Amino acid sequence: MFQARALCIKSSMPIASITLYRFSLPLIHPYKLALGVVKAFDTVLCVVRDGDGNEGYGEATILTGYTPETIDDSWAIACGLAQRISGMATEDAGPIIQAEHSNAPFTSTATMTALEMCDGHPLLGVPTATAVPLLAIVNATDEDGIAQEIDARLGEGYATLKVKVGFEVEADIARVRFIQNHLRGRALIRLDGNQGYRQDEALRFCAGLNPAGIELLEQPCHDDDWDAAAAVAEVATVPMMLDESIYGPDDIDRAADLGAATYIKLKLMKAGGLGALADGLAQIRERGMTPVLGNGVASDVGCWMEACTARTTIDNAGEMNGFLKPETGIFATPMAVTNGSVVLPAGAPALKPATTLSALATATFSVGG
Repeated sequence: MFQARALCIKSSMPIASITLYRFSLPLIHPYKLALGVVKAFDTVLCVVRDGDGNEGYGEATILTGYTPETIDDSWAIACGLAQRISGMATEDAGPIIQAEHSNAPFTSTATMTALEMCDGHPLLGVPTATAVPLLAIVNATDEDGIAQEIDARLGEGYATLKVKVGFEVEADIARVRFIQNHLRGRALIRLDGNQGYRQDEALRFCAGLNPAGIELLEQPCHDDDWDAAAAVAEVATVPMMLDESIYGPDDIDRAADLGAATYIKLKLMKAGGLGALADGLAQIRERGMTPVLGNGVASDVGCWMEACTARTTIDNAGEMNGFLKPETGIFATPMAVTNGSVVLPAGAPALKPATTLSALATATFSVGG
């Protein structure tokens, strides 16, 4: 698992309180993945406050197949961590949170990022409003719907479109060809297999693929099938990207050594914290590959943190668009999207007042509480 080479938590200020919220955030439209259809985000929000009144927050949105945690696991682990570290100096709490990362990567990340933000992590310091380019997802599967969706996203200023494959090889190939013909080079296409193919299916898909306008093909085979990843990369006519296969620095090195990827995608929620995420992005470049960043299954909290990080570390379209999927978010003022980019406000966004957060459960841990 990712671990920061050096914890970026410097303060010895005691943690005054930790408040946890558990949400089910219904989506505007069901989100179809090869792993299944997502209708709501199951999310745990961690809010840390120190003795000086500084505040930080972090989220864990649990999705089976991306993490071993269930939402019930996440809530229980988050409550246990909060109880253990409440009242501690922030610098002493960091290693305790890190120690949970191998068993509960998403939950430990939520707690760590809340601590890092409370401590004033430099990646989150946005001095002036800044636009960060995003990709848009093509969700439709019928030709009329696809054409309408593409035209709408182009009109909104998006220059990279993500297309989910990994379902049925011939149908996927036909759909990609239709999209290429309709786009006529007006935007890049980022294909995502979501681990949906066996090796033979991935090879067949690549053999039938026209590379024109395709930026990359992401994770067509199961995350632990490194032989398949290397075999597909060897014959593919488009660059390959690994996502679910990457759990830590050793996996980045393995991908480079095997020649299994040109791109590596990281998600904050998987990384263990902002410091660990920055280390991973730097390592990808050091090994001669290109980093991609972003989580399509995250609320506005995680997406904001990823966009802040992408602002100074990434030079391609970010995938931190999960905040656009739920019917309602966690921030008091929703993040704006203009010309295909999320606009980061100067400073940190405020959370909705606790009385309007609509949490399924709430727990507060404080000194003497």
